[in-house]
Amino acid sequence: MKNIAGLMKQAQQMQQKMADMQAKLEATEIEGVSGAGLVRVVLSGKGVLKSLKVDPKLADPAEIEMLEDLVIAAHTDAKSKLDAIMEAESKNAMGGISLPAGLKLPF
Repeated sequence: MKNIAGLMKQAQQMQQKMADMQAKLEATEIEGVSGAGLVRVVLSGKGVLKSLKVDPKLADPAEIEMLEDLVIAAHTDAKSKLDAIMEAESKNAMGGISLPAGLKLPF
């Protein structure tokens, strides 16, 4: 019976760590940059686009397609940084246990 109680305690501790990590990530903001700083985006820890800054010299109507590509690249940059942080925090919260490949946490 001691083993079951110990396992339950460990499960509760891991659950609390995951909840703490989720709250921390929710408060995190990640900046992505493209075009040597001409386009910047900020994502929330949940991956929501919070802000977009575009250098005014890109507002030339002839450059709209490039601007669109740079916005996508900046968003991709921020999202990849967020994914790396989430993965590191998940491993930390789970005591170094890795999730199976392709398995994502529900946030």
